[in-house]
Amino acid sequence: MIKNDYHVYDNQPKPWYKVLYVQVLIAIALGILIGHFWPRFGISLEPLGKGFINLIKMVITPIIFCTIVAGIANMRDLKQMGRVGLKALIYFEVVSTLALIVGFITGHLIKPGIGINASVSSFAAKDVAKVSEFAAQSQGHGMVDFLMGLIPTTAFSPFVEGNILQVLLIAIMFGVVLTRVPEERARPLIHFIEGTSDVFFGMVGIITKLAPIGAFGAMAFTIGKFGISSLANLLGLIGTFYLTALLFVVIVLGIIAKLTGFSIFKFIKYIKEELLLVLGTSSSESALPHLMEKLERMGCKKSVVGLVVPTGYSFNLDGTNIYMTLAVLFIAQALNIDLTLWQQLTILGVAMLTSKGASGVTGAGFVTLAGTLMVVPDIPVAGMALILGIDRFMSEVRALTNFVGNGVATVVVSKWENSLDENQMHEALK
Repeated sequence: MIKNDYHVYDNQPKPWYKVLYVQVLIAIALGILIGHFWPRFGISLEPLGKGFINLIKMVITPIIFCTIVAGIANMRDLKQMGRVGLKALIYFEVVSTLALIVGFITGHLIKPGIGINASVSSFAAKDVAKVSEFAAQSQGHGMVDFLMGLIPTTAFSPFVEGNILQVLLIAIMFGVVLTRVPEERARPLIHFIEGTSDVFFGMVGIITKLAPIGAFGAMAFTIGKFGISSLANLLGLIGTFYLTALLFVVIVLGIIAKLTGFSIFKFIKYIKEELLLVLGTSSSESALPHLMEKLERMGCKKSVVGLVVPTGYSFNLDGTNIYMTLAVLFIAQALNIDLTLWQQLTILGVAMLTSKGASGVTGAGFVTLAGTLMVVPDIPVAGMALILGIDRFMSEVRALTNFVGNGVATVVVSKWENSLDENQMHEALK
């Protein structure tokens, strides 16, 4: 595999100013200052953040395709592939449900919306209109629409549109068929696909050098657009969400990691560069290729990584699940709406479905929240206007939690499948 400055680790420490995560930290701090003191200029820097994310998206789909196809073809065992997929889905469903429950429990204990005493009539017209847009988008998030969305219109459209689940479907079918081709005929094509994967990972290394610029532009835009002062009135919800996400990672994922044989804190330290990249861009997709490579270096089998990580981006969104249940309770509490036990269980069940298929980019959580609220008529969808201004500030934590959760899931499934080199894992985490 092609290596680059981002991925090579040796005994020669770089000067602090050449370390990527230090550069990203500095860029985030500068972005906050620019957005706060010169908001108009900060808003104008939005293309820097969007441009960087688009560059990453450009290489994600071919990397996923090549990784999965090569993994399945080299595995040449469809039963093993089926086991990996089934184990991953079982893990995703169990942990995602835990995340929803944790959000509900925290929301009931802390009650961040109590005392706000808001009313829909007091919301700004532009905010209500914006919420209506999200509600319209959520119409395509039903289970039937989701399943139909798995089927691409052409073999190439998923790569153009960046639809990860559709790329996953094509890659699995391509890899399965390749296992049925005689090995002497399949081998040259497998080598070509593996070489193509190396090239795209090399492109990731080049793009990553621009990460500080992307993080700077994204953070300057966020602070310039919404302002730090916009947080003041809703600090209760933000603080509750941050605390809940932290507790979920440390306690729930920490226990899962401990049972698997590693420390969640060492794992977080191991992927700190990727986490800062996610923090700066508010998108967990921005660090997906890096996560896949680091998990392989950590001892996870390449075929397992290639299948679990992309699938997790639609089926294992722990941060999004916590956000949805907390947000629903917050809106109900702020509007002084008492939810019955049945309504809360309904919300929980619907959230388990609407959260599936939400991508790792900013805004997806808000769309799925609209879809969830629409099943409980007592809570007006317009109530989402309460959190419209702070959604961007919570999207970073959503993305970070999703990112860590998918990393842990891959290690767990790898060990479950006896595809984890534990000595290599412990060595990498040092």
